[in-house]
Amino acid sequence: MPRKLLLPYKSVFSHFRAPRGLDDSLAMNAARSGYRVFSANSTAACTELAKRITERLGAELGKSVVYQETNGETRVEIKESVRGQDIFIIQTIPRDVNTAVMELLIMAYALKTSCARNIIGVIPYFPYSKQSKMRKRGSIVCKLLASMLAKAGLTHIITMDLHQKEIQGFFSFPVDNLRASPFLLQYIQEEIPDYRNAVIVAKSPDAAKRAQSYAERLRLGLAVIHGEAQCTEQDMDDGRHSPPMVKNATVHPGLELPLMMAKEKPPITVVGDVGGRIAIIVDDIIDDVESFVAAAEILKERGAYKIFVMATHGLLSADAPRLIEESSIDEVVVTNTVPHEVQKLQCPKIKTVDISLILSEAIRRIHNGESMAYLFRNITVDD
Repeated sequence: MPRKLLLPYKSVFSHFRAPRGLDDSLAMNAARSGYRVFSANSTAACTELAKRITERLGAELGKSVVYQETNGETRVEIKESVRGQDIFIIQTIPRDVNTAVMELLIMAYALKTSCARNIIGVIPYFPYSKQSKMRKRGSIVCKLLASMLAKAGLTHIITMDLHQKEIQGFFSFPVDNLRASPFLLQYIQEEIPDYRNAVIVAKSPDAAKRAQSYAERLRLGLAVIHGEAQCTEQDMDDGRHSPPMVKNATVHPGLELPLMMAKEKPPITVVGDVGGRIAIIVDDIIDDVESFVAAAEILKERGAYKIFVMATHGLLSADAPRLIEESSIDEVVVTNTVPHEVQKLQCPKIKTVDISLILSEAIRRIHNGESMAYLFRNITVDD
């Protein structure tokens, strides 16, 4: 008989109560044998999420060694048999994103050549997701990375809040794009005492759909900041002046194209009332924080008395912690899809929500061949 894995009701690492039903599902359903969970990271700080997931599953972290040689090359050694098993590789993305990608590729290939049955990548923050559209004479790097992962041996991916949902179409295998919004919504309800006096804010029109989803679920008002500089006309150059203009060139009258009017940025305005309210800015990624700081200043001028920023992925690059600490932002709430312990030490305003529960439940369901629909309850196409 297969040995049952006892799943703890609540992990010691979980600070917030899980959405109703997930803990019970983990506790009542025992995973059958024949799977392993590995961490593809070479740094101790990045293995924390993997440890939380394995604790919830009642499993041990797979034995492997991932390190960088003196010449900068990545080496991966699998220390146990994986033949015929389902392998889950957990890879969080630290600041050295290229090293993390190579670690994932090499580990997947090592497991493939070791005859693993299925290789599932658990990549909470998918790197290069911002490079999912053509710009100038560049390339869609996200599509390239998807092809590389498939070639290395991955057969499935679990990720969270892709920057663009269309990225799922880049892959030749299944992709489960989980949502962190239930955990962030729960944080708002439990950790912001007077959240009923709040308004959800989109810092640009592009973020309006996400903000609308939060506002409708919390039964709150919605505000949109309009006029913020997004991309300059030069950044959006798509080759309209290629080949270079030639003086005195004759153009056939039938080929004359209408002249496109130049864009003119309107003055910054806030559509919606934030006076005397708590402003909660929502987005999927917070990386360079200048735009969030500028939005907070505008909201402060319009009368908001407290400002929160909620995002799934807290990359917090460069001097983001210092800028947040010196800004009008009262609190930045992110999940632990990306390691940010150093940034938290530099800025006490940064708070973390643990999402290991939904990742561990996704692993259990995929291995047991169960439906993933439960993890997408009440998720609409626009979410």
